[in-house]
Amino acid sequence: MTADAPPPLPVVWRPRRARLIAYGMAAVMVAGSVVLAVILPEQFHLPDRLGMIAFGIAVAAVLHLLGRLRVEADERGIKVVNALRTHRFEWAQVLDVNLFEGDPWPKLDLADGFSVGAMGIQGTEKARSRKAVSELRALIRARGEAPDHD
Repeated sequence: MTADAPPPLPVVWRPRRARLIAYGMAAVMVAGSVVLAVILPEQFHLPDRLGMIAFGIAVAAVLHLLGRLRVEADERGIKVVNALRTHRFEWAQVLDVNLFEGDPWPKLDLADGFSVGAMGIQGTEKARSRKAVSELRALIRARGEAPDHD
């Protein structure tokens, strides 16, 4: 597949390292809080132990917000799942995607003048992020109503 040929739909882009770290640390937090709750001295009672486990689960839930990051493209458009918000755009709403050197993730330029970060493509994963942005740009040009920038 060349840089100008869009990938077949549906396609999902996810960060590899961020997911591994987020879900790995979530597992460590839950397991660690359970172990700690079990080995606490007798002066700590059931509510203390349950609170320790609840804290580990709460930290895991926050880490899940980072592990769920993704960008999905299908026939209808683009779905951007960021840490706290999910955005859904039709193809005609998205004009372009840009990832500049040093940016943490690309930004989708929208027809209404706003832009939205796509955290599901991590700029730190150099080759993977360049490929993902290239594929997404090809899809935007093939499916969107915006003119080419060439």
